[in-house]
Amino acid sequence: MVAKVQQLTLEEYLTLENNADIRYELVDGQLIEMPPETDRNNLIALYLLSAFLKFVSLHLIRHKDTEIVVTGSRIRVRLPDLMVLTEELFTAIGGKRATITPDMPSPALVVEVVSPGKVNEDRDYRYKRSEYAARGISEYWIVDPIKAKVTVLTLVDGLYEEAIFEGDDIVQSSILPDLKLTASQILGADYVV
Repeated sequence: MVAKVQQLTLEEYLTLENNADIRYELVDGQLIEMPPETDRNNLIALYLLSAFLKFVSLHLIRHKDTEIVVTGSRIRVRLPDLMVLTEELFTAIGGKRATITPDMPSPALVVEVVSPGKVNEDRDYRYKRSEYAARGISEYWIVDPIKAKVTVLTLVDGLYEEAIFEGDDIVQSSILPDLKLTASQILGADYVV
């Protein structure tokens, strides 16, 4: 006999105690433990955070600490590597738990740094792509240090249009039009040893 695993609702998930040592995403009612990031992925996210601060106020940037509720076959809660909020979303969160619920506005920009492995690649390139589009997130960046490319997805009429940047290509963003970084700079050519 196979034991049935309890499916959590969003409301049940939101009442769970936060264990700072373990990060989870809620996927179709199941708690999925998120392993620690690679050091390189952390450096990439921090580098982007520092670059974004030149154009976006600190109170609108979130780094691995804010969840977003998206929909899949069931409710899912994701933990993006980096987000740029809108003023309306910042107001909606209002100092409460750092969870962007379905009744709140969407972030303007979400960045995911792809971790090694097919499961991680599928999550960032396939599942999150459709989830973030359905959530109405204007721009979604997939930063892939393994494939050495930055994919910028821009929401147009409910679907993402894709632009791929590699090497010395300057990454183009409609959310951060004054940001002038090459794919190589983002991927760590200058700061990762």
